[in-house]
Formats: sequence, structure tokens, C-alpha cells
Amino acid sequence: MGELGGVKAGARMSRARTGFMALTGVVGTFACLFSVWGLRWHQLDLSFAAIALVTLGVGARAIVKIPRVKGEVTATDTFVFLTMLLYDGEAAILLAVVEALFSSMRITKTRLTVFFNVGLIGCSNFAAVWAGRALFGQITDAAAGEFKARSIGLLCALALTHYATNSVLAATREALRDSKSVWRTWRESYMWISTTTVASAAAATIAARLISATGIYSVVLILPIVAVVVFAYKTYLKNVEAAEAQAEQARTYVKELSRYVEEQERIRVQFSQVEKLSAVGSLASGVAHDFNNCLAVIRGRAELLLKYTADPKLRRGLELIVQSAYDGAKTVKRIQDFARQRQDRDFETVSVDQLLFDVSEITRPRWKDEAEAAGSQIDFAVSNRSGAHVLGDASELRDILVNMIFNAVDAMAGGGRLTLSAEQRDEKVFITVEDTGCGMSPEVRARVFDPFFTTKGVEGMGLGLSVSYGVIRRHGGTIKVESEVGRGSTFRVVLPLVGCAVLSPDGEAQAGAQDVPTQKCRTTKMLVVDDEEPVRELLCDILEDEGVEVALAASGAEALARFEQGKFDAVLTDIGMPGMNGWELLRRVSERDQQVALAVITGWGELVSTHEEKAARVEWVLTKPFSMSQICEIAQEVTRRKRSREGDLRATLVA
Repeated sequence: MGELGGVKAGARMSRARTGFMALTGVVGTFACLFSVWGLRWHQLDLSFAAIALVTLGVGARAIVKIPRVKGEVTATDTFVFLTMLLYDGEAAILLAVVEALFSSMRITKTRLTVFFNVGLIGCSNFAAVWAGRALFGQITDAAAGEFKARSIGLLCALALTHYATNSVLAATREALRDSKSVWRTWRESYMWISTTTVASAAAATIAARLISATGIYSVVLILPIVAVVVFAYKTYLKNVEAAEAQAEQARTYVKELSRYVEEQERIRVQFSQVEKLSAVGSLASGVAHDFNNCLAVIRGRAELLLKYTADPKLRRGLELIVQSAYDGAKTVKRIQDFARQRQDRDFETVSVDQLLFDVSEITRPRWKDEAEAAGSQIDFAVSNRSGAHVLGDASELRDILVNMIFNAVDAMAGGGRLTLSAEQRDEKVFITVEDTGCGMSPEVRARVFDPFFTTKGVEGMGLGLSVSYGVIRRHGGTIKVESEVGRGSTFRVVLPLVGCAVLSPDGEAQAGAQDVPTQKCRTTKMLVVDDEEPVRELLCDILEDEGVEVALAASGAEALARFEQGKFDAVLTDIGMPGMNGWELLRRVSERDQQVALAVITGWGELVSTHEEKAARVEWVLTKPFSMSQICEIAQEVTRRKRSREGDLRATLVA
């Protein structure tokens, strides 16, 4: 719509310019006809013919280009003013029009432009003649008798009227062409022409008095004067153009410097934000690791105790402990979201249409009931017919959109329009939350995703949008905001469609007590490595309860020494350990035995490198707090593989 409006406006401006040029040509034509009717032909003599020849042959060749516009000024004005003083206005008007016709035909082939130029010269000279007559009477009297104040007044009236009419008409035409104001165009491109007009009128006055005193041969003396005036003005114009070029270059340097300063400031702000987030991320990772270790012990011990008690009251307490540990793990994940450190993708297929419907219903009390109770009206519109599906966590995506809608409602204290929509485009779905609230300044918009930044004072924590940013990024998407003070804000979440995402294996068990497998693993030998003694002992108790023979190690070096001394079916190791870390240990173990099963149990949440995982030939990655059933499943799978290998070996020996 904006582009179409611009085209229509340009077309209207073009029509206005064409109409103005045609009107100027028509008025100039009437001025010429009126001058032909009032011309006193008997006054024209050989001297007039000589002046006309000089005007057409010499005056039109002394050209000065007009800067910034496609136009030029000639020395013809001097001879036209001379004709006014010697042969009156009508002869001067006709001579100027004829000269303008030949000059325009030399410059351009466009008929309308030629018509406009002829009309422009006719109008300006006609106005000058009749203004001089109205103020000072007969023009030819200024060339005869003594040079008095009246002569100076007539000179000024002729020059200024001619200049004003000519420059205003020309500036109007250029302004209509360039879609600028007439005043600005006149000031930038035509104001300086007044010097040439006044100089031409002064030279014509001197020449007229010389001719009156010495005859027509004085015209020859005028040519050097005109040449000097033109040469001096050209030199002045070159200096002006050089100064203007330097000024333009200086403006360019200033703009480039300003852009450089702005870019440096933007980089400084981004670097500062990266430093803050890095510090918060390091803190969050350390906290997550320590908490996960504690929660792993709490959850594991509680699940072990559940196996050995039938007391309903005690079981209920243990189940609450397990559930609390599970909830604590979720809290740790939210901390990682806030610090943008979490990378797990425990996703499922989510219908975007259903997601938007759920969000609209969840937020209805806020944008409808509470708003109406406060005396404001919010028009809520939801468009949930995109048919899109994404891979993600429905709960997390719901929380993000609910938070955005609540923020939008807070920004529309006096009511307004709130829109929630989704559309598919380029293998992506665009989910948009748009409001007509108070909007945000550029400074606020630049910091809206920063941790702890809020505009709500003590009522806000500044975590909602920061966490949302991390969650959306973990979903493989982006979140952007557009806002303008007084016009509202638009948040746009972009997510890949389900066919364009990759779903990672599910590594999280459900909360609550798990049904423990009844099949025992009698012949399996496993090496457990962890620098946290409570975690080692927990894993040992769980595995031994399943009938697994367990060896413990507190470091990577100790584990490698134990592995070389004995034969193990599997190795379960932590990642973050002093000295040799878990990845290095598993790589060395894998080099020594290609059949040993390898598993990682980490307290660093979901920060597991896929490259490291493949390089170490890891088959299982468990995050703390792990469930007892996960450990038992690994033990069962290792035992199954061992029995399968032993069965194959026996079959080979029999054969």
C-alpha cells in the first residue's frame, strides 16, 4: 500500500508539473502577443539590428551553468536590459523571447520544456517592464539626461522584478519535479542568480548612456565588459562549487564518523551484554551441577527405600520426596533457560492452532474480565487456522505466549486491540502477538531480552522475556520485537515446522515412583566413576540391588587403572571430574575394548556435546537427578548383550 501510494503521489506531482509548465508557456505567449501589438516598429533601426545580432550571436554563447539543477544563465540579460533602455519594453520582450527560443532548442528537444522556457522569459521580462513603468514612468528616459536617483530606482526595479519572476517560476518547476518545497529549491539553486541580474542591469545602464553619448559603436565597448562580468562570475562559481564539494565531502565524513561511532557503541553494548550473560551462565551452570548432584542422591535414595517398605504412610512420604526432587530438577532447567545454557530438546509434536486456542482461553480472565472490571475494553482477536505443527515443549511455548499477552495487556491500560495469530511461510511458522499499547522506546526495545531488565518497577522481575528468548532459541527458532512509542508492539516468534526439525531421544523419566524391573542381572560387572561419594554409593546400591557386580572409582585416572586390571561389561562415568574428565576416560576405554558399553551420567544438565558423545562411542546419556529405573534399564540392556554374545560363542564352539 505504501509503494502504491508513493506511485500515485508521484503521478499527481508529474501532472502538476506538466500543467504548471504549460500554463507558464501560455502566459508568456500572451505577453509576447501583447508586446507585438504595442511595439513601435518605426523606432527599430540599424542599431537595434546590431544589438539583436550581438544578443543572438554573442550573448547566448556566454553561458554559466546553474549548480544542482539542469539549467544555465547567459549574458543575454545585459543586451535585453540595454534594449529596454534604448527601444522600450516591447522590443526587449520580443528580443528576449526569440533568444530564449533559439537557446532552448539548442539545449533540449522536448517541446514542453522549450515552451516553458520561452514563456518563462516572456513573463519575467513583461513583469520587469510594467513594474518599471508603474514605479518610474517611461523606461527610455533613464538612458537620457543626467544620472539621478530615479535612474538607480528604475535599474533596481527592472533587475529585481525580472529576477524574482524568473527565479520563482524556475524554482517552482524544479520543486514539482523533485517533490521538494519551492522555498528550499529557490534558496539552494536560484538565490545567487540575483548577482548576475543586477550586474547585467548595471552594465546595460552604463552601455545605454555610452551609446546615447557616442553612438551605436559603443556596443563594441560593451563586449569586453560583458566578457569580464561573465569570466569573473564563472571564476566565482567555480570557487563556490569547490567549496560546496569540500563541504559535501565533510558532511560525508561526518556521516561516516557518526555511523562508526554508533556501530562501536552498538558493539560495546552487545559485548557488555555477552559478558553479563556469560557470567550469569557460568553461575547458573555451577549451581545446576551442584543441585543436580544433590537431587540425584535424594531421588535415588528415596526410590531405593520405596522398594523395601510397605507402610502406606512412609511410602507416601517417599513418593513426595521423589516428586519434590523431580520438581527441583525442573527448577534447575528453568535456571538454565534463564542463563541460556540449556540445550536439551525433549520435544514432541505440538499443534500451533491448539496452542493458540489454549493460550487465548488461559489469558481470557486477564484481557477480558480484569480489563472490563478496570473500565477498559480490549478487543482480542485470535487467528489459529495455520494448520502448522512444530516440535517442542507445549508447556514452555504456552508459558511464553501467555507471558507476552500479559505484557501486552499491561501496556494497554486504557484499552486497545490485541491480536494473536500464526501463519506458515518458507517452512516456518510465524506466531505473532501484536498490541496497540504504549509501545517501547528504542532504548527499552534494545534491552527487552536482558536478564533482570523490567519497566514494571518492583512489580516485575525482568526474567519473563529473557527466559522466553532462551527457550525459543533451544527450540531452534527466533524471537523478535518491533515497537514504537504510542503505536504499540509486535512480538514475532519464528519456529521451524515439524518436517524441518530434529527430535532428540527422550532422556527424562516421569516423576513419581517407578515400577522396578523384576528381572535380575546376575553376571554383569560394571565400573562406576564419579568424584561425588554420595552419588557413587547411590549408583553402587542401585546396581548391586539388581545383582550387578560394581567397582567404584573417584577419578578418571583411578578408573582407567581399575579397567586395565579387570574385565568390565560397562562403564558409567560422570563428565566433570578433576584431572581426567569423563570424555577422555571413555575414549581411552573405547580404545582398549570395543565391546564395553559406555554411559555418561552428568550433573551439568543437558550441556552434552554431540561431537564428544560420538567420539567416545557413548550409548547412554543420563542427566542428574536420574531415576532408579533408568539405571536398571541400562543394567538390563548390558546383561542382555552379554548373554547374547555368550550364546553366540557357545553356538560357534558346538558347530
